[in-house]
Amino acid sequence: MNNKIIIINGPNLNLLGEREQSQYGTITFEKLKDKCLKKANELKLEAEFFQSNIEGEIVNKIQETRKNVDGMIINAAGFTHTSVAIRDALNIFKKPIIELHISNIYMREEFRQKSLISDVVTGGIFGLGSEGYILAIISLEKMIKNEN
Repeated sequence: MNNKIIIINGPNLNLLGEREQSQYGTITFEKLKDKCLKKANELKLEAEFFQSNIEGEIVNKIQETRKNVDGMIINAAGFTHTSVAIRDALNIFKKPIIELHISNIYMREEFRQKSLISDVVTGGIFGLGSEGYILAIISLEKMIKNEN
């Protein structure tokens, strides 16, 4: 076990702090990244924080990391509801995966209430704001160490 994780973020998450603060809060993407990397470091995890607005880049990142990380947190954002390609890449990953959403997708518009990735991930955190990332890191660390 390498104690390596990756946190993948999908489209528009680079604009955290600027967009729809009622849904996503005021934390900026850079502050969220710093907070996550600090928490991972406290838990003695090596973490990579990745964001792309491009579906194929996310698929490539999932494929590239499947052999050198122990687990993944993914906030696929808008691609959650549309991307069979990301779903298929996650299905090939075969290690613990936590699906994460800052907002509760099940309390939003009908089209956002369907996740194409939920059935291929280990678990999910929805609607707990940016703190959900910290909870996901803690949970993933326990899964990696078989403490869950």
